[in-house]
Amino acid sequence: MPNPGSDSGPQIFGAHSIDLARLTEWMDSVSVENGPIRNAVKLPGGTQNVLIRFTRGEGEFVLRRGPVHLRPESNRTMMREARLLDALRDTNVRHPPFVAGSEDPAVLGAAFYVMKAVDGFNATVHPSNEMREDGKVRHEMGLSLVTALSELSQVDPMAVGLADFGKLDGFLERQVGRWAAHLDGYTRHKGWTGRDDLLEVGAIGEWLDENLPGRFQAGVIHGDYHIGNVIYGPGGNVTAIVDWEMATLGDPLVDMGRILSTWPDRDGSVPMSMRVEPWDSFPDRDELIEHYQKVSGRDLSDLRWFEILSCYKLAIILEGTYARAQSGEADMATGQRLHRSAVALLRRALGWLEG
Repeated sequence: MPNPGSDSGPQIFGAHSIDLARLTEWMDSVSVENGPIRNAVKLPGGTQNVLIRFTRGEGEFVLRRGPVHLRPESNRTMMREARLLDALRDTNVRHPPFVAGSEDPAVLGAAFYVMKAVDGFNATVHPSNEMREDGKVRHEMGLSLVTALSELSQVDPMAVGLADFGKLDGFLERQVGRWAAHLDGYTRHKGWTGRDDLLEVGAIGEWLDENLPGRFQAGVIHGDYHIGNVIYGPGGNVTAIVDWEMATLGDPLVDMGRILSTWPDRDGSVPMSMRVEPWDSFPDRDELIEHYQKVSGRDLSDLRWFEILSCYKLAIILEGTYARAQSGEADMATGQRLHRSAVALLRRALGWLEG
């Protein structure tokens, strides 16, 4: 349980140290509430970035900053997230309200931002009793996941000041080359043998390049949209989309493809562990697609291309952990689990092509 009293000075949250006195001084400088920071506690669910929930004055907030060992792009990514959340302020997109941010490492050692806390639950970390006990709630959770995505897809990036948030020209054409190069980069990890198990990756990449969709809709994309990256409220309704670190501009069907690439088939097979229990009563894939078409009004003729792209991209991303594990830079058990998921994702994509 968090300490109900005030918190000050450096505090340890798992492997992370956050100087709450400096955070307090910074919040004073941007005029966000008054008094000491209280009840600071590390939030579960994040694998690398730091998430700290705390109280100040009458407000409940969440601090987000990069990992202890910052990657080269960590600070830039954090500031992109902050800019995006600020830009979504006056839209109907369900997101944590942005408060303020800083790229000055003198404050907390890295770029960070503060947002208002959103009450609710994460289905993959702390399912609510209502979710566990009511199949109707679980069914609504699946539909609401798609509805919230549709709302994001309808944001005009130009109208909210995000015209330069990503490169739209040639977006689809760049995808295979970008992620193939990402995979090739794993050769820097000594001992990586994973490519031997990813034999389908070349054929899938060729198919994607040869079957590019004939139409393109510009929009803001989350980049990693799935059931674990939303917060649910009562009744199974999405209250906020979280973890925006891969957001950019592109075709919003990228996000719908991401949902479907890991959604269970009717027989229950799934290429990754969904970590959502119980699963019965969630909508099946066909119902999700039908609902998305209804709420978005989009032509979904090319949706299968985006599903296969998601399998391709996600498999390559997951393989990175296995490559790092084989070189001693990550947990081997986690790396092996994600490697198996990468293989299964490529096999799912190949099955769709052959079907």
